Amino acid sequence: MMKIVSGIFFALTLIASPWALAGDATAGQAKTAACVACHASDGNSPAPNFPKLAGQGEKYLYKQLQDIKSGDRAVPEMTGILDPLTDQDLQDIAAFYADQTMQLSGAKEEKLALGEEIYRAGNLETGVPACIGCHSPSGNGNAPAGYPALGGQYAQYIAKQLRAFRTAAHDPDDPAGRSNDGDTMVMRGAAARLTDQEIDAVANFIAGLN
Repeated sequence: MMKIVSGIFFALTLIASPWALAGDATAGQAKTAACVACHASDGNSPAPNFPKLAGQGEKYLYKQLQDIKSGDRAVPEMTGILDPLTDQDLQDIAAFYADQTMQLSGAKEEKLALGEEIYRAGNLETGVPACIGCHSPSGNGNAPAGYPALGGQYAQYIAKQLRAFRTAAHDPDDPAGRSNDGDTMVMRGAAARLTDQEIDAVANFIAGLN
């Protein structure tokens, strides 16, 4: 039995250790000079049109940086910014922001009940899955799996991303869509059936999660 337990622990260590050691947060801080204008020095963006990066999972951040640099995720505001950076630079930047603490945005009172219902239970009638399966009941995400933390993020930004995933689900060629959720299309599948009212409500609820 001890051999089995030890084997499992060793396997998990092999899986986890590259992500624990790949990025250098101290080195990453020095490489974020171009990021400060939009995301602030600690990753807590002062404007809702730019996402908060502080406290986000390192694996998720690294993938997004890779996708933006390669063009798999179109972010016009970041065009060319990542081009001179190496893969190690991206890992270091991801490690730095993952090491920061996200500041809570807070939710508005309207449609909180609907937002909570969508987040915790989805919509069985239309086939919308609950958000907690990937993003956790508290909105902390699943860092080892690469599922982003959402709690405390700006509602406007979350709503924008949900609409982008929904657009890509219905029209893959639409440049306004977002499709870098992998071959399983987890987010595109979830967002495809969300109404505008549901998107705004769940985004608002998420902004108050911590």
